[in-house]
Amino acid sequence: MLDRVEERLRGLLNDEHRRWRTADTRGAGLIESLAELVAVGVDRVRPLTLVTGYLAAGGDPEAPEAVDAAAALELLDTCTLIRGDVRDNAALRRGIPALHVSRAAEHERNGWAGEARRFGESTATLAGDLALTLADRLAARLPGTAWQLWDDMRVERAVGTYAHEAMAAEYLDDPWPGRCISGCDRGCAAGWYAVRHPLRLGAALADRPDLDAPYDAYARSLHAAWRLRGFLDGGPEYDWDAELLREILLEREERGIAERLIRELVDRASRTAAATRLAAGWREELEAFAVRLAAEPA
Repeated sequence: MLDRVEERLRGLLNDEHRRWRTADTRGAGLIESLAELVAVGVDRVRPLTLVTGYLAAGGDPEAPEAVDAAAALELLDTCTLIRGDVRDNAALRRGIPALHVSRAAEHERNGWAGEARRFGESTATLAGDLALTLADRLAARLPGTAWQLWDDMRVERAVGTYAHEAMAAEYLDDPWPGRCISGCDRGCAAGWYAVRHPLRLGAALADRPDLDAPYDAYARSLHAAWRLRGFLDGGPEYDWDAELLREILLEREERGIAERLIRELVDRASRTAAATRLAAGWREELEAFAVRLAAEPA
């Protein structure tokens, strides 16, 4: 199924590129930039999580809706990354120049009119718009309950991202993921959308509304473990202020306590999976998935 997600992404972007290559060569350049960024995405956490939740719920692996939903999630995440890079003035994304940086460099090389930085930022924002539009095109085919989850997720993510930016501007943003551990709110812009929403979408596509609550409980514990791992290991969500906080707070003993907390959260997620009615073999798979995800920085 994940191979089919890759094929869906490539096919969608290739079709758009062929369409615009003859209609508007400049427009085709925007699609090329988006396709390059999508192609270098290696983790595919959201598609992987959705497919896992879908198959664990007994979903038909041959059905196209889950593939479309997984591809849509990847495009939505790409949109968020592009816009986040513009806001943060990030230089790199996935090992290549961030889109606004590469477009600004193109402007400078060609000696075009106007300010290179503004050109780069505006064209990157347009690429994010394009990724979001293509994601919505795929999601438009989803059945009612799954589409409603998609729609709610989009709104929550926009509002949550704004809340995060506002807290940072007000010097209220705390890199320690305490809120995630105690019970994350709907405004989280990281693992909340990488775990909870894809799992619930998978259950909805498999027509298993009874899994909504168990998947929610599983995701909350796993999300907290993932965020805590990101803080400890210095994931991309945690910049220099998080590094400073780690140096101040985390001596060997405190780091050991945090590691034990991660294990407890993963165990809690695994117990939830073990007590849930899932397709044969998928309780064990969800338990193993929790261990793998908590080992990766957020």
